[in-house]
Amino acid sequence: MKRFGLLLILLTLIPSVASAWWNDDWGYKKKISLDAKKLQQDGVNIPGDAFALVRLHTGNFTFFADLAEKGKDIRVLADDEKTPLKFYIEKLDPVNEMALIWVKLPKDIAKSAEPGIWLYYGNATAVDAQDAAGSYDVSQILSYQFDATGVRDLTANAVNPSEVTASTMENGLIGGAAAFQGNQIVRIAATPALQMSPATGWTVATWLKCDQAHQQNTVLFQRTGTANTVTLAIREQTPYLEITNAAGVKQEFSAQFTVAADAWHHLALVATADNFVIYIDGTIAGSFPVALAELSGDMTIGADAAGARGFSGLIDQFSVFKTARDVNSIKFEVLMQGANSAALTYGEDATPDAEEGESYIVSTLNNVTIDGWVIIGILGVMFVISFMVMIAKAIVISKIVGENKKFEQAFSKLGADDISKLNSEQNEADEEFDDSPLLFSLTSDAGSFAGSSIYRIYHVGVQEMNKRLSKSAGSDVPRALSAGAMAAVKASMDAVLVRELQKLNSQMVLLTIAISGGPFLGLLGTVVGVMITFAAIAVSGEVNVNSIAPGIAAALAATVAGLTVAIPALFGYNYLGSRIKVVSADMHVFVDEFVAKLAEEHT
Repeated sequence: MKRFGLLLILLTLIPSVASAWWNDDWGYKKKISLDAKKLQQDGVNIPGDAFALVRLHTGNFTFFADLAEKGKDIRVLADDEKTPLKFYIEKLDPVNEMALIWVKLPKDIAKSAEPGIWLYYGNATAVDAQDAAGSYDVSQILSYQFDATGVRDLTANAVNPSEVTASTMENGLIGGAAAFQGNQIVRIAATPALQMSPATGWTVATWLKCDQAHQQNTVLFQRTGTANTVTLAIREQTPYLEITNAAGVKQEFSAQFTVAADAWHHLALVATADNFVIYIDGTIAGSFPVALAELSGDMTIGADAAGARGFSGLIDQFSVFKTARDVNSIKFEVLMQGANSAALTYGEDATPDAEEGESYIVSTLNNVTIDGWVIIGILGVMFVISFMVMIAKAIVISKIVGENKKFEQAFSKLGADDISKLNSEQNEADEEFDDSPLLFSLTSDAGSFAGSSIYRIYHVGVQEMNKRLSKSAGSDVPRALSAGAMAAVKASMDAVLVRELQKLNSQMVLLTIAISGGPFLGLLGTVVGVMITFAAIAVSGEVNVNSIAPGIAAALAATVAGLTVAIPALFGYNYLGSRIKVVSADMHVFVDEFVAKLAEEHT
């Protein structure tokens, strides 16, 4: 059973073995897995035309300084580490240590037992391999991400707006966002590339954040056609669909749910030949049987074609598809792009030299922050000091116990008339009254009890006894000890006993400091580490277990260090304390035995 337990411990420390290295010119790689279990729990499968949004920050990536300029060394490979994947970087900020990378997933990734991708980086001589236009399927005909470069279409169609009065800003859900204040608009001129046919269906999807004061009737999206105009609008936080025919007759269809103000929500409108469906955060919020003709006119975002009914808030990730996307694809998009996304799991960074992998303990320590190492360093000093105290005390106490036992055995053989026979020190009084039967000089065995605490008590007792007996030597009065003299002898022995106990207990306070202070110092390191982790997450905007786990695990290393100091010190303190109690009891018993023999002989 013990061997089995040891085997389990060793297995937990064995590093995970990485797969073959793709290219030796790249210095690092990182496994990013799709949490199939999480997706399954949410009732979502991985679509065949999906993007993965890789969010890198200090909580899951610590090598921003090793990236080449503008991330030109970044490469993304499929799970086999052989097939390159299309990708592009929406944002890379090495100073604030965050990055947003869009990766086109393989169409057959759902068939993999452990679906995932590999991120390679660390090659200063690499050329940029981004391909935004090539990443999009032909079904997606428009993609505005409102990044730092402005409002531009990232698809191969390159359909850029003909008019933009909305401003772009950094605090979007994913990177940047377009800010509308009620009188801004993004207008896209009619083009064959944006043809939206009822035969194939079409989809418009976006993320929006309404202002708190936004209660009026405003337009998010509008597209005109020869027979109809389709408008997706919001009235008092409720999305609704507005269909206007060529005669100007309007039909309105309201969603069943609302969108809260000052919070990001995903809104999608899916059209087929005879039906419209509104999705809010991946959930169907309304289905309306309406037949429409083809839409091929101008398109507007944030206001209608006349520039009226302007939207107030933020819009991010505006996409148009020339196919009707299914509910699974929309749900996956919400899970992958949302602020609370937990669809991806970020593995540890590896190097070619570490192809054998590294243990979880080592990877955790690699994420410990500087303040955490300061706390662990202090705890390391406490650990060394406490072990030095325990080892030194154990040696001293063991020696004292052995010498005491040896002395007690010798003392137990003494009769009442030779109580001072084991005393090793001769003073002038000893020499002067050497012939007296009441006083005794050095014996040949006396020097062997130098390490005994009981012997030192005994030595003082004999000295005090001889001092008082010497006063009655030479007189006719029988040499004896009065009750007061006996009390004085016992008091002297008790004083030595107290000093011996002080010696035995010296430096034991260092163990109590380690026991009580170690866990608190570790807790301090953990709390500071957790604060830093959450601060990094707040900056990156990603809130999920994959971004929190590495930082929390590293922060907990300080608590582990504190317990590592406290637990051995606790066991050592209790063990040494029990040994000291035994020595103390032996010394108290000896004082009583000595006084009893002394009273028997000299009273």
